[in-house]
Amino acid sequence: MTRFGAVVTAMVTPFGNDGSLDLDAAVALARWLADHGSDGLVVAGTTGEGPVLSDDEKLQLWRTVAGAVTIPVVAGTGSNDTAHSVELTRRAAACGVAGALVVTPYYNRPSQAGIEGHFRAVAAASDLPILIYDIPVRTGRKVSHEVLVRMSREVPTIVGVKDASGDPTGSARLVAEASDGFELYSGDDGLTLPLLSVGAIGVIGVATHWAGPHVAEMVAAHAKGDVVHAREVNALLLPSYAFETSEVAPNPVPAKAMMRALGHPVGQCRPPHGPAPAGLEDDAREVLAGLQVSGPRPDG
Repeated sequence: MTRFGAVVTAMVTPFGNDGSLDLDAAVALARWLADHGSDGLVVAGTTGEGPVLSDDEKLQLWRTVAGAVTIPVVAGTGSNDTAHSVELTRRAAACGVAGALVVTPYYNRPSQAGIEGHFRAVAAASDLPILIYDIPVRTGRKVSHEVLVRMSREVPTIVGVKDASGDPTGSARLVAEASDGFELYSGDDGLTLPLLSVGAIGVIGVATHWAGPHVAEMVAAHAKGDVVHAREVNALLLPSYAFETSEVAPNPVPAKAMMRALGHPVGQCRPPHGPAPAGLEDDAREVLAGLQVSGPRPDG
């Protein structure tokens, strides 16, 4: 068994009509996801609009969701400020979460030595297992192969990586050279099947909000060696991958539209994302029809 599960959903954060945090809706959504294919949840990550949540809101979310479900909850505690990331991780450890997802410092563009120092400082802040989130398209920096391998071997609480580097060859090298037990998750839904083929254990995904059972089926088929069926399921998921982000509606705007189409009162995204463009929920329903997903609704 993997530490956090094979299908982990980077959960959207529900807001009310006035933009305030809706903890009741977060509990209902987390429980629904747990019943519909998710082995674990990331709370207050990028898809959860972590950058526009206050520290108090994050702590409320982590504590409330971790107390509401029996699956692992991973707290998104990273930022581009090492001291802030250290403090959030320390405080998250008291909220009942199973681990922390820590993104590479963004915008600052630190050196590899600075990146390594950042992760080591965060890991030292608590006993929480740490997943590194390597997503150079958002952060402007790739965590080097050497740094990832070294930390996997020298920092016991750094247990894996959410890999959104877009480099399956590099991912294969990392799986081959990292310490035993170091877990690589796909951080890009569309690359999950290719990354499974080089040793990923699963995905921390967005489409798993509405296609969790399908993704679980694909992962299980691959694990059993039924590559043909895994490809068939992946082909069915291609419209979901295309839907989940675009220039007009970047993630998490589509994920929230999809949840609203399923009857979950998650509200709109906070600025700077702003409200969803017209017609997005209709597009969501088309994707759901292709998957033959129609609920059940939270109160059904």
